[in-house]
Amino acid sequence: MTAPRPTLSGQPRRMRLLPSVIFMSRWLQVPLYLGLIVAQGVYVVLFAKEVWHLVTHAMTLDETNIMLVVLGLIDVVMISNLLIMVIVGGYETFVSRLGLEGHPDEPEWLDHVNAGVLKVKLSMALIGISSIHLLKTFIDPDKHTQQAVMWQVIIHVTFLVSALVMAFVDRLTTHTHPEHFHEPAARGGAMPGKNTTISNSPEGV
Repeated sequence: MTAPRPTLSGQPRRMRLLPSVIFMSRWLQVPLYLGLIVAQGVYVVLFAKEVWHLVTHAMTLDETNIMLVVLGLIDVVMISNLLIMVIVGGYETFVSRLGLEGHPDEPEWLDHVNAGVLKVKLSMALIGISSIHLLKTFIDPDKHTQQAVMWQVIIHVTFLVSALVMAFVDRLTTHTHPEHFHEPAARGGAMPGKNTTISNSPEGV
């Protein structure tokens, strides 16, 4: 009996109907990312509104209120960064490649992004946002009850512990199965230290 011919690497294997439908279902996430882009635009409008308020009331606001407005602007920027990471990193990881290899404006973190790295980066972004809110609370504590401040601290510590746990798990997984986290190996590239020279002898040695 003749053995089945292996699929050539240059020719994509034809998928069956059900696996093809399941695989194509990833495109259902595209409207979600488009919605996040709209939310990004709303944050741009909010940022411009806050900057205009700061400029027009610069002579009447005291130092504490100016600091609170500036922290609010930083908060908007960090949330915007979080949206960018979710939109770009999520699309690249779960939907399709963006094809930015070699582009001068390619983000530095995008060339090694995967689900684990994305989760850690999102956790760090959430910690930064939580820190800004906590700092705003400490600057103007009269607007918050003691119980509200306590819960903000507990939530912030929870974010910290969660980020540490996810970073540890990601590092452990990467070191345990490094072949799954290297792009050249995943794309069929040569493994480090492995001789890929093709011999002309009949034995292929």
